[in-house]
Amino acid sequence: MLGDEAIALGALHAGLGGVYAYPGTPSTEITEYLQRSPLARERGVHTDWCVNEKTAMEAALGASYAGGRALVCMKHVGMNVAADCFVNSALTGANGGLVVVAADDPSMHSSQNEQDSRFYAKFAMIPIFEPSSQQEAYDMMEFAFSLSERLGTPVLMRIVTRLAHSRADVWVSKEQDIEPVSRLLPAKSPAEWVLLPVNARRRYENLVHVKQQLFMEESLVSQFNKMRYGDYTGTKPVGILACGLGYNYVMEHIDRIDPTYHIMKCCQYPLPVADIERLVGGCREILVVEEGQPFVEEQVRALVGSDYKVCGRLTGALPRMGELTPDAVASALKLSVGADRPQGRCVVGRPPALCQGCGHRDVYAALKEVVADYPTARVFADIGCYTLGALPPFTAIDTCVDMGASITMAKGAADVGLHPSVAVIGDSTFTHSGMTGLLDAANENAAITVIISDNLTVAMTGGQTAAGTHKLEAICLALGVAPEHVRTVVPLPKNMEEIKQVLREEVAYQGLSVVIARRECIQTLARRAKKNKQVKE
Repeated sequence: MLGDEAIALGALHAGLGGVYAYPGTPSTEITEYLQRSPLARERGVHTDWCVNEKTAMEAALGASYAGGRALVCMKHVGMNVAADCFVNSALTGANGGLVVVAADDPSMHSSQNEQDSRFYAKFAMIPIFEPSSQQEAYDMMEFAFSLSERLGTPVLMRIVTRLAHSRADVWVSKEQDIEPVSRLLPAKSPAEWVLLPVNARRRYENLVHVKQQLFMEESLVSQFNKMRYGDYTGTKPVGILACGLGYNYVMEHIDRIDPTYHIMKCCQYPLPVADIERLVGGCREILVVEEGQPFVEEQVRALVGSDYKVCGRLTGALPRMGELTPDAVASALKLSVGADRPQGRCVVGRPPALCQGCGHRDVYAALKEVVADYPTARVFADIGCYTLGALPPFTAIDTCVDMGASITMAKGAADVGLHPSVAVIGDSTFTHSGMTGLLDAANENAAITVIISDNLTVAMTGGQTAAGTHKLEAICLALGVAPEHVRTVVPLPKNMEEIKQVLREEVAYQGLSVVIARRECIQTLARRAKKNKQVKE
C-alpha cells in the first residue's frame, strides 16, 4: 500500500465516521482511497471533499463533538488555512477521536514551501504521531483515535511525501478484529466547547498544567518510541535519535552502522525527555535524523546545553533543506555513500508543462496579447495547473504566493494605482479562498479584472470534484459583481478573437469585472469518455 492508503485503511478499520479534506499533494490519496472503499460505502462513512482545509477541520471537530471518529487530511500549507480551528481545538478537546493528518513536502516536489507541521502541534500543545513506515502508519490509526478519546484531545499525524507516495507490504487486521463505526454520545459541557474567555482560560490552564503531563507520560510508554542499545565497552558510543521516516533511512544502513551505536526511535511526541536524557547520558554525542526542519534537534540542544555535541541539520551533518536521502544519512553516519545499493540510470529532467489542448493555454495566449498594450500591466496568479503559465512559452504571470492571493493582491495593487491589475484563479481555488477577496473587491468596486479559469475540476491533484462547478456566475453575482461585468467565454482556438475582445473590454473598464473561461479539463474529459465507452461495451 501507499502510505496514504495505509492511513486510510487504518482509520476505516478503527471505526472511522468521516474523512474531511481538501485535495493537496501528497495527502490526496487518503480521501480517494476511502471514496473507493466498498466498506466505507457500506458503513456510510462521510467521504465528500470540503471547500477548503478550514471547513474540513471545523466539520471534523463537529463530528467529534457529536461522538464520531473523524479524520482531517491536508498538505502542510493547508495547515495555515485550518490553523484557527486547529489551535482552538486543543482547548475544546475532542469527544469522538479526532486525528489531523498533515502531509509535509520536503524538497517542495509540488509545493511553494517546505514548512514542518510539527511546529503547529507544538504551538497548539497537542500530541504528534510520525510514522516511520507504511505498516506503522496503519497501526497508529487505531491507537491515535483511542488516545484522542481517552485524553480528550485532537492529535496530529505528520507524514512526508516519501512515506505518502511509496509502497510497502502492510499486515492488516482480520475481519473479525475490525472496529465497528464508533458512536459516542454527543459532548454535553458548554464550559468545554464555548470558548468565551472565562471558559477558555480554564481550558487553557488544564491544557498546560494537566494534559501536558499526561501527553509526556504517554510518549514515555509509547510502543512507537523505542531504544536499540549498541554493544560497547569503554568509551561512550555515538547515539542516533531517529524520528519518523528518518528511522527508516537509518535502518537502511543498519548492517554497516558501528555496532556500538545506540539508536533511539521517536515517532510519538511530545519528546520523551527522560528517555532522551538516558540516551545522552550513555553517549558521547548525538546525531538527530529527522525529515523537515530541525524541530527535534533544537529541543535536544536546549535540553542538553551547549557543551554537549548534537549534530544534525543545524550543524551541516545533514542538509539544512530538502528531504533526506539514503546518501545524506550515510554521509552523516560517516559511511561510504552509495556502496550498499546498485546505481540506477540517470534520467533527464522533464519540467512540468500545461497539457496540449488545455484551456488554460488559450486563456494565457489571449491575455498576453491583450495586456501587451499596457506597459504597466501585471498579472497576479494563484495555485493550480495554471501556475505553469509562469514558464515558457507563456511567461504570462507575475506572482503566485498562496491559495486565493491572486484576487487580493490584484486589489491591493490597484488600490495604489496600478492599472491594469489582472487576477487569474482556478475554479476550485476560487471557492477555496478566492470568494472573500472578490467580496472585498466588490465592496469597493476595485478596478481589477478577475479571470476564473474554470476546467470543472480540481485538476492539479488528479481531477477531484470542484465545489463551485456550474455555480460560479451565481456566486460572483451574489458577491456583488455587476451583472454586465460577469462574462463567460469558452477557451478554444476558434474563439480566440471573441476572448480577446471580451478581455479588452473588461481590462479597460475602471471597476470590478469577472471573466469566466470555462472548458472541461482534457484529462477528466478523456477519462470520462473512456469510462462511457467501457459502459457501452
